[in-house]
Amino acid sequence: MTETSIKYALVTGGSRGIGRAVCIRLARMGYHVLINCVSRYAEARQTLEQVQAAGGSGEVLPFDVSHREQTAKVLEAWKDTHPEGYIEVLVNNAGIRRDNLLALMPAEDWDSVLDITLRGFYNVTQPLLQPMLTHRYGRIVNMASVSGLRGMPGQTNYSAAKGGIIAATKALAQEVARRGVTVNAVAPGFIRTDMVEGLDEDALRKTIPAARFGEPEEVAALVGFLASEEAGYITGDVISINGGLY
Repeated sequence: MTETSIKYALVTGGSRGIGRAVCIRLARMGYHVLINCVSRYAEARQTLEQVQAAGGSGEVLPFDVSHREQTAKVLEAWKDTHPEGYIEVLVNNAGIRRDNLLALMPAEDWDSVLDITLRGFYNVTQPLLQPMLTHRYGRIVNMASVSGLRGMPGQTNYSAAKGGIIAATKALAQEVARRGVTVNAVAPGFIRTDMVEGLDEDALRKTIPAARFGEPEEVAALVGFLASEEAGYITGDVISINGGLY
């Protein structure tokens, strides 16, 4: 297989949860998946094993999305070793929660949540945009949240980060649409991953019309559609996947 015939996708935060499910979905769609992680290398390797078990191919690409120089160095090195290829699908999934009331929130918890989500969006997306524009094809899917749409008490930092991603999605979509690049956001509600550990599932289920938490594979199916050629006329949109929780 030649370099130009390989389709590449990058999923940040691909070591577990929604990110892992997205990696597997994209692999089944024929993408060679770049699985980003920071410190969870062993778990990223497990994602790679599941990608391969699904009949796909991939590699682990460790870097901290919130660190601009590190991200640039890794992405430049990847480009240098793949001169004929480009990353045509980018899923900005990396994110963390540091919940607390704002009155009690340490500055580092505010900074870390916004840095990974918003600074990370810039650090990863900006250098990958030009090749997409040159090839006149690209798919960018940003992981937002119901918190970014309605706000959640105890999550002012997380809500601000995800709300910012939604606004950035809408703005960037208008900049690149004429060049065949779409930019969309997915806003999950409560999905059964370690990101919801510590929450009262029984109480929260009562607030969800579907009366259950979602599964990572359900989110991955939506991301996969937005990353497909069939979704070429959808851009600048924010699609909720939340069991009716609005």
